[in-house]
Amino acid sequence: MRRSAPYASSYSIGPGPLSTVMKALIGANVAMFVLTTLFPALVVWLGLVPVQVVHEFRVWQLVTYMFLHGGLFHILFNMLALWMFGTDLERRWGSRYFLKFYFVTGAGAGALTVLFSLLPFGFAQQVHYSVVIGASGAVYGLLLAYALYFPDRQIYMYFVFPIPVRVFVTIMGAIALYSSLGESGGVANATHLGGLLVAYLYLKSGRMTLSPFAEVKYRYVKWRINRLRKKFDVVSGGRSNDWNGRVH
Repeated sequence: MRRSAPYASSYSIGPGPLSTVMKALIGANVAMFVLTTLFPALVVWLGLVPVQVVHEFRVWQLVTYMFLHGGLFHILFNMLALWMFGTDLERRWGSRYFLKFYFVTGAGAGALTVLFSLLPFGFAQQVHYSVVIGASGAVYGLLLAYALYFPDRQIYMYFVFPIPVRVFVTIMGAIALYSSLGESGGVANATHLGGLLVAYLYLKSGRMTLSPFAEVKYRYVKWRINRLRKKFDVVSGGRSNDWNGRVH
């Protein structure tokens, strides 16, 4: 008698079940949401307040702000996006790289928010004295990575319009950029834009670094190498007259 496989009737919703890392991240966010609901004063201490980071050196806020949320829908949508876009990326990268990427983009988005708040413009100065909370910086970073790895996958914008992920990320990035330059709503959107930018530089550079100086140095060395190649007529496989550079 043939017996059916034990998993024949199993099913999953969305990208699949929660991994141990995903459970830990979501659990930490939920725990902090409950804690700050009971003790609201913690938000000013753990949320990202650029003026406090600059003048009081509260650098831990660059990480702790990622685990705070301002309401039920805020944490619900962020955790839903973390699961939807993060699950496939964790499978592709592995848990260790996924965690590094998550914290680098989140903390990097916070750091860029602080730098943004120092600009001598009204829309930036409002950020300087605001309290920034939420995992959106890291989530936007995951969204950009998802678009780079799975550009043609369909996503329903506003749960209605099916569009490719690459188009969705472009639209969201443009909205974040435009909104961050306005007198209202620039607080969160500056962090969203920072998450997109840090994620792009992180993935394109291929190195685990947050240092802008290291990135500039890398680009300069790469430019110098290309200049020397052109100067000495160096191509892959030999000189330019050596069988059109195709002989190895």
